Amino acid sequence: MQLTLNSISKIVGPQTWLYDMSISPCSGAVTVLLGATQAGKTSLMRVMAGLDEPSSGDVLVDGKSVVGVPVRERNVSMVYQQFINYSSLKVSDNIASPMKLRGEKNARQRVRQLAEKLHIEMFLDRYPAELSGGQQQRVALARALAKGAPLMLLDEPLVNLDYKLREELRDELTALFAEGNSTVVYATTEPSEALLLGGYTAVLDAGELLQYGPTADVFNNPKSLRVARAFSDPPMNLVAANGIAEGLQLECGPRIPLRLPKTNSQKFTAGLRASAVRVAHQDGDISLPAKVELAEISGSDTFVHFETLAGELIGTTELVAQLPGVHYFELGTPVTLYFDPAQIYVFDEEGELLLSPRRGGGC
Repeated sequence: MQLTLNSISKIVGPQTWLYDMSISPCSGAVTVLLGATQAGKTSLMRVMAGLDEPSSGDVLVDGKSVVGVPVRERNVSMVYQQFINYSSLKVSDNIASPMKLRGEKNARQRVRQLAEKLHIEMFLDRYPAELSGGQQQRVALARALAKGAPLMLLDEPLVNLDYKLREELRDELTALFAEGNSTVVYATTEPSEALLLGGYTAVLDAGELLQYGPTADVFNNPKSLRVARAFSDPPMNLVAANGIAEGLQLECGPRIPLRLPKTNSQKFTAGLRASAVRVAHQDGDISLPAKVELAEISGSDTFVHFETLAGELIGTTELVAQLPGVHYFELGTPVTLYFDPAQIYVFDEEGELLLSPRRGGGC
């Protein structure tokens, strides 16, 4: 099934929830809608599902307009943040319900398979009210997967689960999506989740579609500062800079030797991902004196916040480094930071990408 949204918008009263946008999620693949709260992800999904009609534009399925077609007449499955289950049916019957409607004979086997994948096989004979919220959410996920609809919409389905289970289910869901032929649209606020799910990513912000393409391409080549901010966790380090003959002069101190594309911009923003900032020197590195402001250990990484020490006449800048492993730093400790100039992103005065470390392919 090919879903296409042509120049759709959504206006509610005086507010614009979705600005004019066009998108065709790749058929049979996973498309992640990435953006902060109120970016427009749920509004866009509701238009895709037929729960809401667009204020303008058209929604096409295999080239045929479906605007005005009731949602019950569309073959769509959707899972919200808040689970929805049949309270009078046991877990096994909840999961099997879409398969029984289709008259499938191997429903019991498929139910157990999905339950095992989602770690709820021990609850098959219970009622939803006897389960925790996270367990009920997994039942709703299993039922959506059992339906096997050509369009599956998942609105932050793992947000109510604990961290460890969320990590496990991401891998399981990726495998389950690959087994089917559904076009999957998955909304999340977490850049790491988009990277783990792979496929394609659409970055939204305040109701605007900023960029859509293969996930790795969007991550490696964010077309604007807005995309770079949305698709970085921790946030990308952004430093004001001036253009000079040999490259960039960062306002916090060092010069960066770069060959910039021709542009009318005089002012630039240099971007550096937290994973590219190091405390160990390598050949060709740029050095930057700093002091530790905060250090926090998260999983197997340490996130360290620094303030640069570039002298009284040069502005200071706050930077974040993502260091692999567990590290301990005393607050206020002077540290020399290092980074490879080849890892720098450069944005012009309008916030558009001029230079990135990598150039990825298209869809």
